[in-house]
Amino acid sequence: MALPIRLGAVYGLLKEIGATTDRPLLVAGTLAEQLARELAAGGDASAVRTGGPPDDVEALLYVIGDEVTSEDERVLKLAHRARVPTIVIAAGREAPLRIPFALATDVVRVEPGHGFPIDAIARTVAAKLGEKATSLARRLPVLRPAVCADLIESFSRKNGLIGAAVFIPGVDLPILTLHQIRMVLRICAAYGLEVDAQRAPELLATVGAGLGFRALARELLDLVPVLGWVVKGAVAYAGTRALGEATVRYCEARTTRQELPTH
Repeated sequence: MALPIRLGAVYGLLKEIGATTDRPLLVAGTLAEQLARELAAGGDASAVRTGGPPDDVEALLYVIGDEVTSEDERVLKLAHRARVPTIVIAAGREAPLRIPFALATDVVRVEPGHGFPIDAIARTVAAKLGEKATSLARRLPVLRPAVCADLIESFSRKNGLIGAAVFIPGVDLPILTLHQIRMVLRICAAYGLEVDAQRAPELLATVGAGLGFRALARELLDLVPVLGWVVKGAVAYAGTRALGEATVRYCEARTTRQELPTH
């Protein structure tokens, strides 16, 4: 099946994603060493830093206790001025509701008597960084499920909106396909799978399979012409999500095979 976009566009995406810098997470504040160990479990310890100023890092994870101290506020202010994405983990029993230089959506609260909620922290990192979280997911497996889930939901929403908004037949197809390929490449990158000449045919076959949803959309439009925009948006959303989930399964299978011992 011929793709409805130029191969040059795919090559451009490959170059862009391949040029991503590997900047670490900076973890600071109370119990920073413990949180850093949990984030680096099974991954690359150099992807998490616990010392130094909040610069040249992908994001700052700052842990506070029962109150925001002057040192806490100083570090958060420095990160804010440096435009470093910041997530605060409120680990105290009586952590304040309002935390300076942090949005409410960027605060993860630890339940008393529980350890760090790594899954919730991972989801917040993924939502905060978007596609930029890909390089961290590659080196820190604990972040990978949340980052891939965020990528799938983000690209599915984009394609759903485009599918619903564009009424001229065929005009939306190149944009939808480019988003799908970008999503697939990002997920592959999150698993550390390099898309080279050997894997490109598998990748394109996966994307080509996703285009089958377009035929379904056309058939449904014939049955429900009045609500055509709803049908197109829903099919674009569902098709992109299905493609993303299939890509995750593909990457997990490839990663598992690579990790199996050889005899």
